Amino acid sequence: MTSLVVLDFWAEWCGPCKALTPLLEKVCAEYADKGVVLAKVNVDEESFIAAQFQVRTIPTVYAIFQGQPVADLTNARSESQLKATIDQLLAKLPVQPGGAEPAQDIAPLIAMGEEVLESGDGERAAGIFSQIVEIAPDSAAANAGLVKALTLAGQTDEADAVLAALDPKVAADPLLVQAKAALELAKDKPDDSELASLRSAAAAAPDDMEAQLAFANAAFAAGERDEAAATLLKMVAADRTWNEGAARAKLLQIFEAVGLEDPWVSATRRKLSTVLFG
Repeated sequence: MTSLVVLDFWAEWCGPCKALTPLLEKVCAEYADKGVVLAKVNVDEESFIAAQFQVRTIPTVYAIFQGQPVADLTNARSESQLKATIDQLLAKLPVQPGGAEPAQDIAPLIAMGEEVLESGDGERAAGIFSQIVEIAPDSAAANAGLVKALTLAGQTDEADAVLAALDPKVAADPLLVQAKAALELAKDKPDDSELASLRSAAAAAPDDMEAQLAFANAAFAAGERDEAAATLLKMVAADRTWNEGAARAKLLQIFEAVGLEDPWVSATRRKLSTVLFG
């Protein structure tokens, strides 16, 4: 009721939608402190809402204020056109910038960044989270998202720099502890030939714990978490005390990096419990 909502109707199969989305994300993030938020509606999943707005083609983009469409932004396909239209709307409408709770203001932006992060586009997610951090530099969620995005994009030095610049209180937040754990594991990421070599070495010497651990580290860093976990679970089953419980410790580090509430972690923890306690 107090924000200007840019409402984007899209679908997975729509090529022009995918081209327009980064522009909408960028501009809305830049205007977030002026009371502009982006909301996206997948027409395949929310056909009723699309019908209510009489959406016949996509992409269709409306500006909404207090529940009512105030402008059709569909034809604003360049950054300058979109900004000019938004500026005109902000000059006419009693949009309220900011708010009592900054975390609430950036929540839709964080959700947007997480969605892009989950799609696997680390560079674009990093761009979104960078802009959110400019708005809310002490936001643990925004900084954690930026670290995860940079990690996914392979920019580990930049991720380290973000962590190093944080206030210690912010850095101690569980979200950032998780992001840091993921970053540390990602630093072991091998190239394809190195991973293949480590896999072959581990397969050729199943009793060589060093070879198994080296492969598990590389496999997880390369995104093969099932294979990494299976290797570590076999190590724990074979000798849980080897190297002061290194295999179990590595599994726990992986759990922390992925997130303790993640379904994959819950399932793998049950497997670990079965190995440890029968």
